[in-house]
Formats: sequence, C-alpha cells, structure tokens
Amino acid sequence: MVLAGGAARRMGGADKPTLTVAGQPMLSRVLAAVHDADPRIVVGRVPPDLPVPVHSTREDPPGGGPVAAAAAGLALVPDDVTFTALLAADLPLLTGEAIDVLRLTAESAPMQGAVYRDAEGRRQMLCGVWRTAPLREAVGKLAADRGSLHGASVRELMEYLRVAEVSWRRPGPPPWFDCDTDDDLRTAEEWAS
Repeated sequence: MVLAGGAARRMGGADKPTLTVAGQPMLSRVLAAVHDADPRIVVGRVPPDLPVPVHSTREDPPGGGPVAAAAAGLALVPDDVTFTALLAADLPLLTGEAIDVLRLTAESAPMQGAVYRDAEGRRQMLCGVWRTAPLREAVGKLAADRGSLHGASVRELMEYLRVAEVSWRRPGPPPWFDCDTDDDLRTAEEWAS
C-alpha cells in the first residue's frame, strides 16, 4: 500500500509522486520495489500513464492524513493477505531488497511489523511491513478511541502496535530516504546516479 496523497507544502504543492528521480517518477520507483505484491494499492491520485496496474482509493474526506489514508487502503486489502507494506510514495531509493529485509524481520520477530530505524534512532514509520490483521485492528482501535481518523498521526497508530526496528547496514543510501524538499530531490538524484 503506497500513500500518495500528501500536500507537498515544502515543495510548493507539487505532485510529489510524479516527480522523477533518475528519469522515473517516485511512485513508479516505490511500486517497483514491491513488484511482486498482490494487490498493489495506491491511496491518492494515480497518474494516467502509470506503467503498472494498481488498485486506487482515497480517504474520505481527502486530506485526512496518513492514518486515514492507510485505513482507506486497508479496505482494499483482502483478508487472506498476511503482510502489508505501508509505504510513502516519496521513497525513490526504496528497493525490493529493503522490503525483503522488513518482511523477513516481520515474519521471524514476535512483533506485528517491522520498520527501519535511522542513524538518529527515529522510526521510519512509512517504510514498514506489517502483519495485516494486527494493522487493521490497530487502525480500528485508534478510530474508536479518537472518534475519527481524520488528522491522526502515524505516531499515534504506532502506540497500538508492537514493532521491530531494523537498522540498514548495507552500503549505499538508506531506503527510507524521503523527498520532502527540492534539496532532498536533488540528493536522491545524486544517489540514484
């Protein structure tokens, strides 16, 4: 599940998922990292020229934030899907290998999911793989406790989940590097080159 509906305020409102890194839109790069996922779900606007088939949806009302978007996406995930990747659309350096590391960690750890932890110790919440049923349950509990998911933060959602934190120890750029500014986009372009 790829969340592609942010406002991109720090980039002047640009349609971030369509911005290119190494000649490829960031959304396409993220979807390539989960090429074997079925189904692939995009929450947000899907460009008409997207080269891969996806299911798409939006949170209602739009602009509700990442947890409301995740809830909308989870509604399209079949009940028999064991694991769900929850990813931001602006992770142009994400790879299939990085997803495999998260999935294998989630499978083997006595936790409900796995996310990367950066060098400063911050969890990269929108670069994770989750057991689908507990993720769905956590979203439901948060909705019940708050009365609405509109404006709920991913940090709030994580209070309902046990997560394994994974350090990236391979050479090269971190797979969770997200592009929130034009400088980030230039850095991603340099790394991708």
